[in-house]
Amino acid sequence: MPTTARKIASFPLAVKMVMIDLDGTLIDTVPDLAAAANRMLADLDRPAWGIEHYRAWIGNGVPRFVKRALTGEMQAEPDAALNERGLALFRQHYGEAVSNLSRPYPGVVEALEQLTDQGYALACITNKAEVFTLPLLKNLELHKYFKLVLSGDSLPKQKPDPLPLQHACRHFGIDAAHGVLVGDSSNDVHAARAAGMPVICVTYGYNHGHDIRQSLPDAVVDSLMEIPQYLKLYA
Repeated sequence: MPTTARKIASFPLAVKMVMIDLDGTLIDTVPDLAAAANRMLADLDRPAWGIEHYRAWIGNGVPRFVKRALTGEMQAEPDAALNERGLALFRQHYGEAVSNLSRPYPGVVEALEQLTDQGYALACITNKAEVFTLPLLKNLELHKYFKLVLSGDSLPKQKPDPLPLQHACRHFGIDAAHGVLVGDSSNDVHAARAAGMPVICVTYGYNHGHDIRQSLPDAVVDSLMEIPQYLKLYA
C-alpha cells in the first residue's frame, strides 16, 4: 500500500460517498485543451505553445488557463481586450472538440465499476464549466457512474473552497467524515481540509509541476484502481 501522510482518519476509511476530480484524475484532458488553446493563438496571430506548457498551466479554471496561454506566465494579466477575445475563441474551439483527444487514465473505468459495485455513491467534482464537463463525461461514457456532477459554475464557489464538497455531503445526506475526495492537485487537498474530509491524491495529473506529496494528502496512489483498498462502506 502506498505511503500515507497526515492521516485525519484511520484506514480503511468508512465512507458512503467518493468524490472524484475530473481533469488530471479521471481524464487526461491536456491534448484537447492544448489544441483548442493553440487554435485560439493562431486566430490571434500568436505563436503556439508545446503541450508541456499546458500541462503546467491547467488548474484554476478556463479564464486563468487562457491568460496563461496568452502571456506564457502563471499569474500575468494580458491586455483586457485581447483576453476577452481570446477567451471567447478558446471556448468556441474547446466546445467544438472537448473529447476528440481526451481519454480516461488507465484503470479509471475499472475503478469506477468496482466502486459502484461495492455500493459507494460517486460524485464528480470539477472546476471545469458545465458546458464542457457534461459533454466530456458523456462522450467518454463516464457520466453513467456518477449520481452527482458539480461543475465549476454549478455553485457560487469552486475548489479550493469547500462549498462543492459540503454541497455533495448535503445531497447524499452524510457527514463530511463519511466522504472522501480523490484528486490530483493542491486545490483538492485544500478543499478537503477545509471541509473536514479525507483526501487521496494520484501521482499523475496536473499540479503545476509540483509533487502532490508536498501538499500532504492522506494517501497517494498511482492508479484509481488502488482506491478501494483504502475504503470500507459505511453502514
